[in-house]
Amino acid sequence: MKMANLHFELVTPEKLVRSEDVFMVVVPGTDGDFGVLANHASVMSTVRDADLLIYASEGATPETISVQGGFAQVDETGLTVLADAVS
Repeated sequence: MKMANLHFELVTPEKLVRSEDVFMVVVPGTDGDFGVLANHASVMSTVRDADLLIYASEGATPETISVQGGFAQVDETGLTVLADAVS
């Protein structure tokens, strides 16, 4: 059975950095890291300076993107990370 995909967007004040469907993203929240899969409960969190881990598929090696501050929002449309900056 194929897992549903999570729609993930990474945005900075300057541009849309990523917009894609992935298996899971691990977000560096200020209260600790949390994983987001498709159909995750709605949540909003501040983001600390650390790496986002992006899993393209189940069991895949994660891609990392460093983010500096911002917010993460999970809702019925997926996960949006509004980062102050990425590197």
